[in-house]
Amino acid sequence: MALLNFKKRDTAAQAPAPVNPQVEAFLKGYSIEVMPRTAEKVENFRDLLPEGTRVYIAHIEGTPIEDMVATATRLSREGFTVMPHFPARIIKDRATLADWIARYQGEAGVDQALLLAGGVAKPHGEFHCSMQLMETGEFDKAGFKRLHVAGHPEGNKDIDPDGSRRNVDEALQWKQAFSERTDADMAIATQFAFDAKPIIAWADGLRAAGITLPVHIGIAGPAKLQTLIKFAIACGVGPSLKVLQKRAMDVSKLLLPYEPTEVLTDLAAHKAANPDFNIETVHFFPLGGIKTNATWAIENGGASAVPANAS
Repeated sequence: MALLNFKKRDTAAQAPAPVNPQVEAFLKGYSIEVMPRTAEKVENFRDLLPEGTRVYIAHIEGTPIEDMVATATRLSREGFTVMPHFPARIIKDRATLADWIARYQGEAGVDQALLLAGGVAKPHGEFHCSMQLMETGEFDKAGFKRLHVAGHPEGNKDIDPDGSRRNVDEALQWKQAFSERTDADMAIATQFAFDAKPIIAWADGLRAAGITLPVHIGIAGPAKLQTLIKFAIACGVGPSLKVLQKRAMDVSKLLLPYEPTEVLTDLAAHKAANPDFNIETVHFFPLGGIKTNATWAIENGGASAVPANAS
């Protein structure tokens, strides 16, 4: 009997924690970002991601367009919605832009894109911002149905070196106006942050300024603390970086991997209490690995994260 009781207790101890229903709802339709070199490490995305998940493909300077299109084609064939990055500053000219669009569309059936300036100091050609890409009309000509643009809840020092938000705010106003004169569905996909309070304040500020584009909030997936701090500094994450720095000072947490549980729980609770809150869904940056991020989502997202091959 003692052995039987021990086994019962052990089984209960191994039982998964119940899923937070607010987080489950908030993760519905989440997206995730990959690069060709990280995608190569995944044997089958259908073992990790829900059917039809939107997968962004980050285009890092120096990555051949052939590798980008091959990754897009693979993901499309596995049943996922593909959204490649179009970084303005690494696109030489309008002809190059049209060629990329045609390749993605012709080989992978892509009809949506994330348009951004790109993290390159000196443009490779005639484009330096995403607005110039939109103004070409090439995406409209190709019949792209969805265009996402970048958002920065804590500002962007590359765009506003003085620490103000003037240029990024003006850019979003322009993109809002563009969305009102185009047939494409548009949304704002943001840089990642680690604290719900500045995210909520920023999102509320957008609405107050008349920007109604839905927000897909960037969240860093589980990763080693030192990895996240490195990426956060490189990407210009603002005040919420203090969340990581505070954690780094706690010896009991220093060696434990960071997980986005707290920030997502807070955002999900706010969304549940404010149904008209303009954050529509979550966009994951899998800085600790795609499988690690997807596993966290499966364990915490309930029905919103069931992999395609398990559904």
